[in-house]
Amino acid sequence: MTLCMYQASAPVFIQGLEGLTTVMRKAEAHAVSQGFDPAALLQARLYPDMFPLTRQVQICTEFAKGAVARLAGEEPPAWPEDEATFPELIGRVEKTVTFIGQFAAEQIDGSEDREITLIRRGESTVVKGQPYLLEQAMPNFYFHLTTAYAILRHNGVEVGKKDYLGKT
Repeated sequence: MTLCMYQASAPVFIQGLEGLTTVMRKAEAHAVSQGFDPAALLQARLYPDMFPLTRQVQICTEFAKGAVARLAGEEPPAWPEDEATFPELIGRVEKTVTFIGQFAAEQIDGSEDREITLIRRGESTVVKGQPYLLEQAMPNFYFHLTTAYAILRHNGVEVGKKDYLGKT
């Protein structure tokens, strides 16, 4: 059976990002209800050598928009990473959902063997579409999505699996 590259990517990223929007809205409301500055949560991290919440969200959106664009044979747009508030971060996630939502299945299906050039730390590598999606983009997306959720949960935000999963 052939993997439907569109169904394995765009809707899955959108579902995760919508869940991320939900937990971030709850996080901001939690900070306000508890009487502390929401910015404290934005700089929270699970361990000193890990990225804070803000960066986890930015990286999560980068993997989602980058994967879908590359699978469609397009260059992903470069967005500044300067969000400093929950509304700005939520806006970034919503912008990513809108960006991903503009791609049609026909643009992504059949990209299993598409050559994708990645540049990391100045090094260029070429990977095929399906391994890129399943072995790089998705694991990285879920790592940063889960870490963002874990940072918020660790800091007392009352979120659960239903919030994380979004609409299923």
